[in-house]
Amino acid sequence: MRQVGAKPEIVMLSPQFRVRAAFALAVVVDALQLAILPMFIEGAASPADDALDMGVGAAMVFLLGWHWEFLPSFAGKLLPGVDLVPLWTLAVANVYRKQRHKTAAEGPGPDDAKTVEGIRNP
Repeated sequence: MRQVGAKPEIVMLSPQFRVRAAFALAVVVDALQLAILPMFIEGAASPADDALDMGVGAAMVFLLGWHWEFLPSFAGKLLPGVDLVPLWTLAVANVYRKQRHKTAAEGPGPDDAKTVEGIRNP
């Protein structure tokens, strides 16, 4: 039981979980916008579709931080025909690729158990 006046616990999400959650969200939203929403809603001019894109954009910034890849994804969804491309999934994949490339370029950190030569540190 929580005491009155106690501070709430802060839950930290790992970077792997954040990327996986962003990929899952992007795939689900792109599938929803490509397959399901056009059957029930009037398409690119739909306020529901725009609201969904705003929510996904906010969720992506929360999960992965601000990246320029999200801006063309959001703007592309507003153009007829371009909204048929899974832009959210492509944006998350590009962010992941850049982060992985940046991490690989930095090399092994001081906390790594192995050296560059592959010999374990004592």
